[in-house]
Amino acid sequence: MIIRMNRALRQAGILSALAVAGAGLALAHHSYSAFDMTGEKTVSGVIKKFDWTNPHSWIWIDVKNEQGEVETWGIEGMSPNYLARRGWTRTTLKPGDKVSITFHPLKDGKGGSFMSGKKDNGESLGMTPPIATP
Repeated sequence: MIIRMNRALRQAGILSALAVAGAGLALAHHSYSAFDMTGEKTVSGVIKKFDWTNPHSWIWIDVKNEQGEVETWGIEGMSPNYLARRGWTRTTLKPGDKVSITFHPLKDGKGGSFMSGKKDNGESLGMTPPIATP
């Protein structure tokens, strides 16, 4: 009886430790510390690639810098599941699409966290639900 109780307590302890460790990893994954969340930047360019991947989508956009050279910027977006519930598909952005994207910039590097965008045809791009107006 005591051996069974010790085994059950040991298993409960191991499961509890794994749950706590997993929660810590999940919280670390969702950190926005790499981004300047008080700032915003807008770039215009051509879609190089749209990664419809978990845990986050990525928009790769070719942007001309002040010297006229093309630089590739990486913009992190929400998960495909989240985006699909807001009308996005894996073909919402295709290579060659001309876009303007506003984002919270990385503190160090060419990229950021997606805020909004607009395609050359005028279509707005958002990753959050539109605000209802009365």
